[in-house]
Amino acid sequence: MEKTVPTWCGTPRSAHSRTALAAGCPRSLPYVFADAEDEHNQYTMVIHQVAAQLKRQAVEVGEGAVSLGGRTLRTYEQLVEYVSDQLTDEDLRRDWAGPVTGTGTVNAFLRRLRSSLKPMRTLVRGDLALRPGREVTTANHQVTVVDLHNLPERAQRFVVGVVLAAETARKETAGTRGLLFTMLDELNKYAPREGSSPIKEVLLDIAERGRSLGIILIGAQQTASEVERRIVSNSSIKVVGRLDPAEAGRPEYGFLPPSQRARAVLAKPGAMFVSQPEIPAPLAVEFPFPAWATRESESAGDPLLSTTGPATNGDPFARLPAVDDEAPF
Repeated sequence: MEKTVPTWCGTPRSAHSRTALAAGCPRSLPYVFADAEDEHNQYTMVIHQVAAQLKRQAVEVGEGAVSLGGRTLRTYEQLVEYVSDQLTDEDLRRDWAGPVTGTGTVNAFLRRLRSSLKPMRTLVRGDLALRPGREVTTANHQVTVVDLHNLPERAQRFVVGVVLAAETARKETAGTRGLLFTMLDELNKYAPREGSSPIKEVLLDIAERGRSLGIILIGAQQTASEVERRIVSNSSIKVVGRLDPAEAGRPEYGFLPPSQRARAVLAKPGAMFVSQPEIPAPLAVEFPFPAWATRESESAGDPLLSTTGPATNGDPFARLPAVDDEAPF
């Protein structure tokens, strides 16, 4: 599994190249402020005003850099410094923040923007050579896994927002031929029941009209009751494992009969209840235990590289016992 990070403009690049293109691209700016609680603050209007100015003025230069006001910007620090200069200049603030935006609102935006330097500086950059083979894209019908667990919380939200928005826009442009499966872990974190955020808006768009575009959203979470209602209601297939008693009583699990709700509270690991449109009643299924190690600590090592047994010559079945083809089944 290759770790990946996104570019500022929405086309992710591998962590090995650590490259991001056009660090002033305005459509990715809202994902720097992707916390749900941000929508309750007034400085969100400054975000869109700054994004509009970047769209009008930014000119891409070379591999990822942009030119703004005669200055060439190649790092996220330089971009933040440039925007800060525009917003602290009395003559330029009106154009960059809006004619009626107060100084307190502008300062709130700047504090939030500057606090993003630490988590974002290694993701958003245009000072490294572009490596096309490291692009994260589904254009070639490939499976792409984006590993986020080593990133700070804010950087994780930026990655999720940029990747989702970019691939959704690409699929919408490409048409409905073929399907794009989007799997997102911890869905309740990015599309919470309360509040609003740029990521939540993208996920709502996918849930409500994704099937007409050929996009299938697969979400996983511990508590479906904490996910936006419209996303849950638009889910045609629902899979439920073991539930906490309080969670089982939530209306989101109304598709389960009372008997299956009671069973879900006592279910063993691997027991699942599947609801899908073709069958009127949910099915109880047993999810098989994986036949392979899911953690490196569980693995006994690569049998093809072992020196303690007979040579395998690259044959993964060489260590299996011989089977008598004549034996009756």
